[in-house]
Order: sequence, then structure tokens, then C-alpha cells
Amino acid sequence: MAFGTTIRTFFDGRWHDGDIAVMRAADHGSWQGSSVFDGARWFDGVAPDLDRHCARVNRSAEALMITPTMDPAAMEAIIRDGLRGFPRDAAVYIRPMYWAIDGTELGVEPKRGITGFCICLEAIAMPPAEATLTLCRTRFRRPVLEDAVCNAKAGCLYPNNARMLVEAKSRGFGNALVADAMGNVAETATSNVFMARDGVVFTPIPNGTFLAGITRARHIANLRAAGVEVVEAVLTFDDFRAADEVFTTGNLSKIVPVTAFEDLAYQVGPLARKARALYWDWAHSQAA
Repeated sequence: MAFGTTIRTFFDGRWHDGDIAVMRAADHGSWQGSSVFDGARWFDGVAPDLDRHCARVNRSAEALMITPTMDPAAMEAIIRDGLRGFPRDAAVYIRPMYWAIDGTELGVEPKRGITGFCICLEAIAMPPAEATLTLCRTRFRRPVLEDAVCNAKAGCLYPNNARMLVEAKSRGFGNALVADAMGNVAETATSNVFMARDGVVFTPIPNGTFLAGITRARHIANLRAAGVEVVEAVLTFDDFRAADEVFTTGNLSKIVPVTAFEDLAYQVGPLARKARALYWDWAHSQAA
């Protein structure tokens, strides 16, 4: 089900207007969940880090034993061609996707070299600059690589995210601050997370339980280039309770300040504002 407005779909070598069907009932991706995607953004006439998103979807496919069939540079060119069908001031969510078509003799393992591919361009507005978020704990945790394909942006991982969100929303919060298998903070249900204390920015160190995002990496690089100390570290829930400010980062929204964690309130702080300004300045500097 689409959650945007105007949609364009690249499938079978050409662009189609609308949300067309791309999978068949017996495709491995349909009944075994062997599908991956990536998410990039087009806004203000720019598509930040699009090349990295195209490269990552291929790595995700390989992690799920799906053979990627599209060169990242060719994928990027197809996407940019498809974006010409939208107004220059449109905000578009860009999703290249792979799925396995056939399985081996038992049906479980994807058969190598037989892969479905499509790209979905979906008009979805960017959140307003003043958007904020509230967080709570959840009883659900991030898995480890021995349990799940945590090194991929895979559709089969998202039911865990969904039940985190359902639990958080049932308690009146917008999202959940999620623990890893060891009980330390990993990220939120849908995005990476940062906190700041005494002018220093901290974010959970990647430990294989969550995807350290492309947008996360860009914020770290931007802040460090601007002279802000950014530390990747093991962080506890008590660290977040002691934070001066908290913000989340991800491709869909880029950055959203957090105003509450459980019964603790935060102000939208100067470092979140700085990170947002730095990201937008950098993104606009990439305009073709």
C-alpha cells in the first residue's frame, strides 16, 4: 500500500506511471520474504548521497543471498531520469528494490542469478523544520547478526520495527528508543539516534545489531567538519536521561529533534539545529 501521492515505477526496463504490480504469487520474495530496498530522497532539487543508497541496496541483496543485477551508477542514472517526471520542487521518496524470484529444491534458499528489480518514486512531503518526536522504551529489541540479517535493509526485518511502533503509539509516544541484545541503546524503531551533553555529540557505536545509516554518517561528517566533537560509544538509557538534547536521523526525515523520553522533557537544542543547518547547506552544495 502506498503512503504517498504521485507514484512512478521502473519495471521491466521502462518507467510506468502509477503503483503497478511487480511480484507474482510464487515469487520467492512474496512467500519467503527475500526482498531488500533502500531509501533515498529528492527535495529542493537535490538527491543527497544517492550514489551511496544505490550501492547499499546491492550490498543488502548480497546479504540476503539475492544476486544484484543493476550497476549502482546505472541505477542512479535511471532514478534521475525518472525524477524528471516530477516538478523540481517536489519531495520524492526513492526506493530501489530487489527480490528473489525462484528458490532452490526446498524452496527456502534463493536461487542465485534470478532476481526481480524495480524502483518506486513516491511523492512524500518532507517534515516541516519544526517537527519533533517523543520516545519511550519498548520490550522488543534489535536482533544480532546470528539471528537475523542485520547487515541489510531487508523487508523481513520490519515487522519487528512495526511492533515497536505499535507499542510506543499505544502509550501515546511517537517512536521507541530501542535496546540491543545487551540492553544498551541501539537506535529508535525507524532511525538512528544521537544525544548531546556539554557540547559533545554522542551516538551508539555500530555493533552489528542495527544499520548505521548513510544519513547518520553524513551528519557525523558534517558536524566534525564544523568543529563539533562526535563520539561513537556504548550508550545506556541512563545516558539518554542525562542528555541535554536528543535527535534522530534517517533518510525519510533527515533529522528530527526529540522533545521527550518517557516522562523526561528535552528542549530542541543548538546542536540539533546546527546539524540540520549543516545538512541542508551540504545537500544544496551537491546540486547538479
